[in-house]
Amino acid sequence: MTHDAYRLTLPDIRRSSVVFASPHSGQDYSPGFLADSVLDEQVIRSSEDAFVDQLFDTAPQAGAPLLAALAPRAFIDMNRSADELDPALIEGVGRNAHNPRISSGLGVIPRVVAGGRAIYPGKLPMAEAEHRINAYWKPYHNALQKLLNEQLQLFGEAILIDCHSMPHEAIEGFGARNHPRPQVVLGDRFGASAAARIVDRVEAAFADAGLVVARNAPFAGAFIAQQYGRPSRGQHVIQIEIDRALYMDEALVQPNRQFAAVKQQLSQVVADLVAIGWCDLPLAAE
Repeated sequence: MTHDAYRLTLPDIRRSSVVFASPHSGQDYSPGFLADSVLDEQVIRSSEDAFVDQLFDTAPQAGAPLLAALAPRAFIDMNRSADELDPALIEGVGRNAHNPRISSGLGVIPRVVAGGRAIYPGKLPMAEAEHRINAYWKPYHNALQKLLNEQLQLFGEAILIDCHSMPHEAIEGFGARNHPRPQVVLGDRFGASAAARIVDRVEAAFADAGLVVARNAPFAGAFIAQQYGRPSRGQHVIQIEIDRALYMDEALVQPNRQFAAVKQQLSQVVADLVAIGWCDLPLAAE
């Protein structure tokens, strides 16, 4: 199922309460958007979680839905609240309480890409922001909420694996002689977005694959984890951040020589994650 905002791939048989989503891997850079930007296409892709949807695309085969955004993060950020509008970018937006994401140019309509490089030469009209939210942000989140509601109805529980990648430089200061630098960071908002028993199993799945795992530092989970993580209601969200240097050339935004090996490594992780929410009763997808 494909929408302008996302691509949803369902398993033939839905056997698990787990859902995978990739909100930042979209690559649909329209000519109009690129023409409005002062950046070239390669630079503008620096904020993209490039190829993350491909790394996790075995999820439907393993029995879990995969929702992938098609609109790029530099165009609209699915991991922000729709009201996180930047007054320095959007005309007519008043200054509200301090929000560090907005202040740094990373609101729902980003003002900058990685390295603080400005995307536009000036401000955007409010009508453009509203169009992007209505045409892309809302459909993505409606699809995500529908998936979670279906999982709750079918299995009594919903587990969202929110898939991201992190710049290698973001973790360069982490790790020590007795504590290797993390390759995967799990974010559960310090226990607020998912039950510990589930996060423990997610961590074990990555560790069993030979990956170094950390929790909540430097990334604890953003809007999606905060908005959808309701463990007391049986709805759990774990944000996954994977070191981009493992599988891609960050400067060229291209898969590196290890891409196929890392994807194979993650295919077993995906199967293990799906097994967390496994149900013995086969349920045909609609």
